[in-house]
Amino acid sequence: MPRYLSLIRIEETDALSGGPSPELVQRMEKLMEEMTKAGVLLDTAGLTPTADGTRVHYEGGQLSVTDGPFTESKEVVGGYALLQAKDKAEAVEWTKRFLKVHEEYWTVTCEVRQLMEG
Repeated sequence: MPRYLSLIRIEETDALSGGPSPELVQRMEKLMEEMTKAGVLLDTAGLTPTADGTRVHYEGGQLSVTDGPFTESKEVVGGYALLQAKDKAEAVEWTKRFLKVHEEYWTVTCEVRQLMEG
């Protein structure tokens, strides 16, 4: 079965100010358990804030290294989920369920892309 990476993009300032509520954490744990039992969820994790990150950029044969925070970034990758699904439509459906467990004040976007195998 193909594997898909769901890149979870968040508004970092929103996430830092409130963080996940206990209710959201509970709903998320329940969904992750269901996805694991269904054999869909292979791995998932959140990422530390951009203030803890480093960007390594290559352009014109030159490397540059920049430590966070990255003030020009409004929407950042806040985590990921590695899914194994029968097709992209199924991966998107699980991703939609993930988004729906969030409260209305969250702004979250997931980009679902198939991994190139072999």
